[in-house]
Amino acid sequence: MPAPAVVSPVAAAWQRYFERADSQRSRFRFASAARSADLTMALRRLVPADASVLEVGCGKGAQLRALPNAVRHGIDGVAATVALAQSQAPGCEVVLGDALTFDRSERYDAIVCDKLCHTVPDVQRLLDNLARHLAPGGRIFLTCFNGLLEPAFTAAELSGLKRRTPPMNWLSESDFENLFRLTGLEVVRFEDRMLLPAAAASMANRYLAPLPGLSLLSLYRIYVLRRTDEALLEDVSVTVVVPARNEAGNITEILRRVPKMGSRTELVFVEGGSTDETWPTIQREAAGYSGPLEVVCCQQPGRGKGDAVREGFARATGDLLMILDADLTVVPEDLPKFYAAALGGVGDYIQGTRLVYPMEGGAMRFLNRLGNVAFSRLFTFLLNQQIKDTLCGTKVIWREDYLRLAARRHEFGDFDPFGDFDLIFGAVNQNLRLVEIPVRYRSRTYGTTNISRFRHGLLLLKMSAVAARKLKFV
Repeated sequence: MPAPAVVSPVAAAWQRYFERADSQRSRFRFASAARSADLTMALRRLVPADASVLEVGCGKGAQLRALPNAVRHGIDGVAATVALAQSQAPGCEVVLGDALTFDRSERYDAIVCDKLCHTVPDVQRLLDNLARHLAPGGRIFLTCFNGLLEPAFTAAELSGLKRRTPPMNWLSESDFENLFRLTGLEVVRFEDRMLLPAAAASMANRYLAPLPGLSLLSLYRIYVLRRTDEALLEDVSVTVVVPARNEAGNITEILRRVPKMGSRTELVFVEGGSTDETWPTIQREAAGYSGPLEVVCCQQPGRGKGDAVREGFARATGDLLMILDADLTVVPEDLPKFYAAALGGVGDYIQGTRLVYPMEGGAMRFLNRLGNVAFSRLFTFLLNQQIKDTLCGTKVIWREDYLRLAARRHEFGDFDPFGDFDLIFGAVNQNLRLVEIPVRYRSRTYGTTNISRFRHGLLLLKMSAVAARKLKFV
């Protein structure tokens, strides 16, 4: 029988070190798997189900395989990985290609690029190539690790927790902002995700990671990007929807002052349960009207401004949909500014803000203004997009975007009597770029407000809870 091998104390110590390192590396792989699962969950929510998808740097195709989309294409630079993806991701088309130089004839509604910004030699060239393959209205979903974690990644490699890799790019938030400007991209929204890279910490990651301060310690960020050069060169048709309840004294002025915009302008009055002469006035004025607008009159089937807006949009035939409040506290002469911003590609969903310029005396009561300011700050946090005035009635959205928004309305519920949050939440859920245009807020010349500051204030709190649950802590 051979003599047992003699293991020196030094060799035994090294053996124990490598065993621990292997164990720690397996923990690191587990953390990586938890992050991958978290990203999959986020992408299934952020990427529209009807979008055509391209993933650049798709690896073995796990993310593509998890998405429900009909069109799922992938590109990766490693031949062996592409072969695995082709066998493990049925229904997905995966090809070999370089992220910086690939050139496809297709254009995509959604392009996913996970962590590549840390490894490619030229991030600007990467972003340029991704933007070039976006379809009109498309979005890039770009992920990056938190730059504050660079020392931790280095320490993990030195200690054996993580396999060594070539030097990584670590870009700051300002570096990304500069690169986005250079490549004609802008941030629609972003999400900071995962405080603890473990599946067991899902509750902490959901409710703590988005909080101010703690978000600085998140593992990674998802940027949702759009192109900034999508201005339209041709005029489009416009529909202006005017919800009108107890506004008989303003109907004539609205018909006289709403300007013609684009190739044609449709004006849709939607009357709802007035106790004055609003409906007879609308019918009479529309019958005698001979101006440049195409006038449509109808009555809403339900109650509330939100119901009136939905009825008006259902009847609208224009490419660009606008809302003008019948109280004329925001003047119709401001509408061309919204039209120009939409055609210029400045934003996808545009609304007015009454909280920039001084208001006329009595235009907004003190408590109402205080509530507007408080809720604007709350919703800026919840939506990850700057919004100064949540309740301004002047809003603009493209018809095709509204139809997609309406198809997903059930995700938030139907309890918004104003219609403002139905549109705001839906726009954010659709990754639309929100832009606000300052307007002068004027006093009413006829009638009284339909807003109840306390009853509707409670509804705003309820909507805040919905936004938190559906858009922020997810």
